[in-house]
Amino acid sequence: MKAVKEYIRSTDKLFILLCMACSALSVVALTSIAHDSASAQNSLFANYRLPLVQAGAAALGLLCAVILSTFDYHALAASWPFHVALSWGLVLLTFVIGYAPPGTTNKSWIELPMGLSLQPTELAKISFILSFALHLDNAKDRMNEPSALMALLAHLGAPLLLIHFQGDDGTALIFLFIGVSMMFVAGLPRKFIYAGCGLAAAAVPLLWFGIMEEYQKRRIYGLFDPENYTDVMWQQNQARISIGAGQITGRGFFGVEHHPVPLAQNDFIFSYISESLGIIGSLLVLGLLFGLAAKLVGTAFRSQDRLGALICVGISAVILWQTIINVGMNLSLLPVIGITLPFFTAGGTSVLMLYLCMGLALSVYTHNKRNLFDS
Repeated sequence: MKAVKEYIRSTDKLFILLCMACSALSVVALTSIAHDSASAQNSLFANYRLPLVQAGAAALGLLCAVILSTFDYHALAASWPFHVALSWGLVLLTFVIGYAPPGTTNKSWIELPMGLSLQPTELAKISFILSFALHLDNAKDRMNEPSALMALLAHLGAPLLLIHFQGDDGTALIFLFIGVSMMFVAGLPRKFIYAGCGLAAAAVPLLWFGIMEEYQKRRIYGLFDPENYTDVMWQQNQARISIGAGQITGRGFFGVEHHPVPLAQNDFIFSYISESLGIIGSLLVLGLLFGLAAKLVGTAFRSQDRLGALICVGISAVILWQTIINVGMNLSLLPVIGITLPFFTAGGTSVLMLYLCMGLALSVYTHNKRNLFDS
């Protein structure tokens, strides 16, 4: 009991409460979606598996986060050969036994017993953040050397290529944003930043004409001309209507007729919550997620070394970029690329990954007693 009290005293309680609030609102929304579906099918228990899995993953994730936070993050980063081999080995396994669940076309999941599934790239995010933070920390005195930059780009590029060939370009994009964010904060020289921007601009024609599939191009066309691309814009158009129907205070959960959004429990749960709770609910979701990102940045500043700071920056990038892209998809500002809304979208692997990330951030918080910029 004394150890529990000491842990509660020393940990970031607000951070944990923000995570739990996100999960609680997600479970309520998913239960409401399941209730609507069950009513339509005249089956009381139809589709209630999703909120149960979400709640179970959150509870298990919170327990794992607490346990993980007691480990020193230096040791976790130093054990990179183990978690890199395990996580990316599972990713490679999807090329052999991977399957695509309903609502997606890429076979990046592995089937588990009892109707459950595992998306290894979600777990690989944790390994990548740890190993890349360690790499950046080790290269801190050589960031101006081209050889050091090439090694970092290879570290970042290998996962991007692997996930691209897996068929999940949305997740590959998130890995890119995580890596770029961490490199920027690590102090990448401006000449390399400018060169990277130039190369990115030069690569646009290659991506458009040589890599992107036709359906991906149509999703971009549809943003500018939705009336002539109703086939690819149907889900986004429905989501926008749903968000607008919520007005200020929303229609509420349970037993209320909601505007139909295909697979709302997945990438478009933001539209369902917005219709249920209105603008107030939209701002609540954004406030919780941006609050988490802000707390992570605060923990990065609090860290006494670069490794801890970079780990928190990487986790913050996951929350921030996935939120921006997912909400942009719901508002038809960005094309649909299969990016989940952190903590809210249905998916046990995603929720568990996020709580493990939270455990890493809590490890940085509890193992540091002074600010990185203190003298």
